[in-house]
Amino acid sequence: MRMPTAIADSGSAWERHAPLNLDFLAVSLHARRSRMAEGKRLDDISRIRSMPDLVHALFPKTELSRPSEFQRLLVDELVRELSGFTIHLFGPGAHLFNWLLLRFQMENLKVLLRAVLTEKPLIDPEEYLIGLPKGLAIDTRGLATARSLQDFVRLIPRGPIRAYLEKVIALYDDHPRPFFPEAALDQFYLKGLMARVEALAWEDRAIIMPMMRQEADIFLLMLVVRGKFHYGLTPDILLPLHIPAARISRTLFTQMTADSDLNTAVMRAAGKVLDEMPPECAADGGSVAETIESAIVERLAWRRFLRLSNLAFRRSHIGLGTVMGYTGLRRMEVANLTTISEGIGGGLSPEAIRVRLISPAGTEAAHV
Repeated sequence: MRMPTAIADSGSAWERHAPLNLDFLAVSLHARRSRMAEGKRLDDISRIRSMPDLVHALFPKTELSRPSEFQRLLVDELVRELSGFTIHLFGPGAHLFNWLLLRFQMENLKVLLRAVLTEKPLIDPEEYLIGLPKGLAIDTRGLATARSLQDFVRLIPRGPIRAYLEKVIALYDDHPRPFFPEAALDQFYLKGLMARVEALAWEDRAIIMPMMRQEADIFLLMLVVRGKFHYGLTPDILLPLHIPAARISRTLFTQMTADSDLNTAVMRAAGKVLDEMPPECAADGGSVAETIESAIVERLAWRRFLRLSNLAFRRSHIGLGTVMGYTGLRRMEVANLTTISEGIGGGLSPEAIRVRLISPAGTEAAHV
């Protein structure tokens, strides 16, 4: 299958013959970046009106008709590409990147967990799961047969993930909904991510930490936006999910979970998680707070992540920051292409699709 032009030259031929060298990998990523779907190219893609045309634009020799098939292919190609980077990394950089790949295993566990807790078994689990490299593979069919959260956790191999979920079961035993174990998996991953960034040499840490910390802050912000104001969860339930290394300190997180209106809570994130505020968020804490859409808040937070990923990519030039920055940019590319496919499937206009894209502030697609 021919690689998509949006996923620039991530092919295995280069990986088989390239020297094991971080500088060589970083230089190649600058070439790949030039062929990514962003800027004008992303804008052009957002004007496509059918799934076959979208697939053909990115995977010329592939025939797919459903958005879900296209999205699965995007993510599988992303995992395949990123997994190929590991042979060029060593030391703390390798530990960090290997942990970053664990995110995809976490996503599979959440899909399986959701099916168990909602009592909606997956007929064919592989259809809904990300294809993982050998080192991250899990017993998907076994986990899909679990009849309870307890059974599910017991089927996870002994280790840190299982131990963490066992603690969560005890903590949230009175709240048998997917939200809590899924949030705990995210917390486990993000805590480990922060610890591995801290272990980097200071030059790499200074470049990479802002984008990695932003991901932790997005998690905490959305715990407040969705957990408190959409699900009505109380601070005592949300506070144990805090991540110490985040810019949203425990004190600030406590304040946000105690706020009586969404407007005030989101305003506290200004300059920390959000570079700009939703237009509905009144600076005086007015009554328009109820009109803030969580999707807009989340999109603005990921826009900051996009900016920080680009900054890491540019500042590092040919170092570990280039690899991590590129990885962040690729994740946002996949997110945007997924949004376009969903918009096409939902019959949205190109204009409606573009306002949902994660793009740099000031571009046409950024207006909300």
